[in-house]
Amino acid sequence: MNNDSHTSGTASASNAEAVGEIYRKLLDAWNRRSAAGMAELFEVDGNVVGFDGSPVNGRGEIESTMAAIFANHPTGAYVAKIREVRLPLPGVGIVRAIVGMVPQDGTDINPAVNAIQTLVAVRHDDGWRIALFQNTPAQFHGRPEMVAQITAELRELL
Repeated sequence: MNNDSHTSGTASASNAEAVGEIYRKLLDAWNRRSAAGMAELFEVDGNVVGFDGSPVNGRGEIESTMAAIFANHPTGAYVAKIREVRLPLPGVGIVRAIVGMVPQDGTDINPAVNAIQTLVAVRHDDGWRIALFQNTPAQFHGRPEMVAQITAELRELL
């Protein structure tokens, strides 16, 4: 996973790195098909907006929903490129990234499931937790060149 991140404001580089790291941990837990590993990264009342727009609310529901997805679907592995890590306020971080997915039995990115991901994290005394994670299909209706551009960028990371 590439990290083309930067910070804005007076936030430290170490906080920006920590926010990028929690995003990387989230995708790693997905790639390992670990529902518990994903859920533990969230605030107790954290939220997910899934690829199909489904809302998932709270750590418990995140874990049970992810467990059901992993049990019932052959999920692929994410390949991601962080576009930006921003710290708009002390203790708040935002990650924007592009992702592709390599099917379980595949070797190449499936452009049909490319996505734009946004993560909002909050810092606590014991570290950062995810407050919101949104996964939006990158279909770029009527602009196939945009799909091709993202796919090409992500293929460089394989």
